[in-house]
Amino acid sequence: MERHHPRRWLAAFGLSACLAVPALAEPAIEVFTTAGDPAVNVPSGVAVIELDAPGRLDAELSQDLPADPDVAAAMMRERMATPEWQETANRYADSYLGLARAWQLGVEKVPAVVIDGRYVIYGQPDVAAALREAERLMGQEGRR
Repeated sequence: MERHHPRRWLAAFGLSACLAVPALAEPAIEVFTTAGDPAVNVPSGVAVIELDAPGRLDAELSQDLPADPDVAAAMMRERMATPEWQETANRYADSYLGLARAWQLGVEKVPAVVIDGRYVIYGQPDVAAALREAERLMGQEGRR
């Protein structure tokens, strides 16, 4: 008789639990937009990613820098040595993670409301309305 190793059972149980959780969880909703096209009626817990955030942060950081590159570099080194710089670095990281996520999902234009990384509603800045539209479309898809 074959014996099953306890780790295999635990691994199988853990995998089945991970697969069951998405079915029980609320759908993951991500909104991709720009500062010029703000999202409205955003439910709590919904991620809003402004794809122009890195460029705006660049402009903010380069504001008031002198034209001389050596002096500007020295000023940036001073800024980067301050305790506040970590917050700025975190903002950069978050903004580029948002860009990477949009690229990963294949977002083509904004605004885009993405549900579970699979369904997308383009052109609707009203997130609540986009979610109603997605629900209607998914209901029609289920009836086919």
